[in-house]
Amino acid sequence: MSLMLWTVMGYLLGSIPFGLVIARVLGLGDLRRIGSGNIGATNVLRTGNRPAALATLLLDSGKGAIAVLLARHFGGETAAILAGGAAFLGHCFPVWLGFRGGKGVATFLGTVIALHWPLGLAACAIWLLTAAISRISSLSALMAAALTPVLAWAMGRADLILVSLFMAALIFLRHRANIARLLDGSEPRLGRKSPR
Repeated sequence: MSLMLWTVMGYLLGSIPFGLVIARVLGLGDLRRIGSGNIGATNVLRTGNRPAALATLLLDSGKGAIAVLLARHFGGETAAILAGGAAFLGHCFPVWLGFRGGKGVATFLGTVIALHWPLGLAACAIWLLTAAISRISSLSALMAAALTPVLAWAMGRADLILVSLFMAALIFLRHRANIARLLDGSEPRLGRKSPR
């Protein structure tokens, strides 16, 4: 029962659409009608408002981390893993938005950092290195997601392989359109402002 409660808590926390709220408060418009239509930090960045994008990144990653840390403190490591995975799921499929949410990259990174900080920092490093080379956010996310389960195994954290695979699979699923654009060379690069 306790594990189920922490899973539900994680999902509800992850469901908070911070990017959408920030964009509306700052008068940036409805993110679902801008750029990719995503509610995450990358699409906020396409509005040209970098502070708003940074705030979205921190809040979206923070909700995954907070879900993990709260569940670990009160419920133990299994509760933390379930809450983190559920927070990620909540971001991708939030109940408040008809289950149409973001792609989960920031929440994924925040969750992994809280679960095992060396693994999380490694995932962030992969994202940053890929972004520095390619200037493509989606490719950076896909690389980080794909390699995190491998790194979890290499670091001796077998308990994190399954949740890492779950999040990586959903990231690839949520990036289907991006993958198609990567293949045909039309995927937009970081920092490009989209028309509203």
